[in-house]
Amino acid sequence: MGMSEFYGAVDNARNLRTLEHALDHGINFLDTADMYGPHTNEELLGRFLVGKRERVVLATKFGIVRDLENPLRRGVDNTPAYIRAACEASLKRLKVDTIDLYYMHRHNPSSAPIEEAVGAMSELVAEGKVRYLGLSEVSASTLRRAHAVHPISALQTEYSLWSREPETDGTLTACGELGVTFVPYSPIGRGFLTGAITKFEDFAPDDFRRQLPRFQGENFQKNLDVVRILEKLARERKITPVQLALAWVLAQSEDIVPIPGTTRAEHLDELIGAVNINISAAELQALAKAFPTDAAAGDRYYATMRPFIGR
Repeated sequence: MGMSEFYGAVDNARNLRTLEHALDHGINFLDTADMYGPHTNEELLGRFLVGKRERVVLATKFGIVRDLENPLRRGVDNTPAYIRAACEASLKRLKVDTIDLYYMHRHNPSSAPIEEAVGAMSELVAEGKVRYLGLSEVSASTLRRAHAVHPISALQTEYSLWSREPETDGTLTACGELGVTFVPYSPIGRGFLTGAITKFEDFAPDDFRRQLPRFQGENFQKNLDVVRILEKLARERKITPVQLALAWVLAQSEDIVPIPGTTRAEHLDELIGAVNINISAAELQALAKAFPTDAAAGDRYYATMRPFIGR
């Protein structure tokens, strides 16, 4: 997402180098969406995938509709006709014949019932245009209903030390019972758990994080105080806060596949370093105490939905 917008200036030459670096180091699960850009992120991957398609597990998404004349306006379309059109357009931009994992980016019941939408997605599987189906930011009950229509392979939801709602709202339980891989996005708290962001002004003027309540006013300082605990624990381990935060996510289950984002190869190396970090029971307890499950729950809706669909 960050390679095309939302987090400041875009540098596609650097983006392509970082993607190449990722693949060279065994990172082969690449996640995009038609709304990133909009469309330009899929086009970037389309350029990158030439000659590399068989080496990559490719995920993209449909459902969030943006107005090209006013990119701040969003809607959600889950109708069968839109799903088919969106898939065809993504295949063209990505320059591929098949999408490995096709997500419904958001579900709007007033657009189409989940059973109808997943039924339309399953037709794409039958036609060979999609291999596996995924959902993003749906409730545990919606996941169960969808899974009854066609097997859901992955559920993508925000999850990190900073956003632990999936532990208490039934999401992780449902994934475990159904055999659905859980794919946390923003596993390092939209960059905040890096410790590099120390004041609101650190965000570029066009950085969408300026819109999120957890980064505004007194919330910013309260959250920064919690990050200081993460930094202290990381120093004791002689690792970075990023690595500790990501290692915590990885420690929650073998069925969790986080998708941290970065545009720089050096940051990617730091993320890769988290794979080999084992967290002790004492460290897990200290982190759980510092980041309780209800942390920032009050702005959960705004953090995950408002920037995308404009409500």
